[in-house]
Amino acid sequence: MRVMGVDPGLTRCGVGVVEGAPGKRLHLVHVSVVRTDPGDDHALRLVGIEAGIEAALERFRPDAVAVERVFSQHNVRTVMGTAQAAGIAMLAAARRGLPVALHTPSEAKAAVTGNGRADKAQVTRMVTRLLSLETAPRPADAADALALAICHVWRGGAQQRLAHAQRSRIEEAARAERARLAARSRGGSVQ
Repeated sequence: MRVMGVDPGLTRCGVGVVEGAPGKRLHLVHVSVVRTDPGDDHALRLVGIEAGIEAALERFRPDAVAVERVFSQHNVRTVMGTAQAAGIAMLAAARRGLPVALHTPSEAKAAVTGNGRADKAQVTRMVTRLLSLETAPRPADAADALALAICHVWRGGAQQRLAHAQRSRIEEAARAERARLAARSRGGSVQ
């Protein structure tokens, strides 16, 4: 499975692509940071983020995209830019019909370090080790994007199976309800 992780941000948006499967060795495909100038018009910055994400999707053709779930921060302006960048990543993936998963920072940290409260240095060290990299990905946004992709490779399969099972149960209940309504409209009494 090839997964693109996105650590959303308006000034620095980390993009990391890994390939692997649960229980198998992971391989780095790509890592970069899409940067925008804080002095530029806000809308143009979003266009820059979109262009960088679109280019990575086109070039590396992931099977899924994992985006960091935006959580409330004290600085509303920061969380707004982060949420907008996350939305762009989700939209770009959805346009291609790719499944999108949202993982919290704690989930990604726990997946790669075993500790949901790990600091950025610990995450970077473990990402470097897990991907057998000679040098650590820099800045931290790049390592965080890779951590999100790793998290999804390892946890996403189980989540997808659970979501599929839930969809199947919902579809079966809908079929049963349609059959019940059809029988009722034909004059039958179905309980």
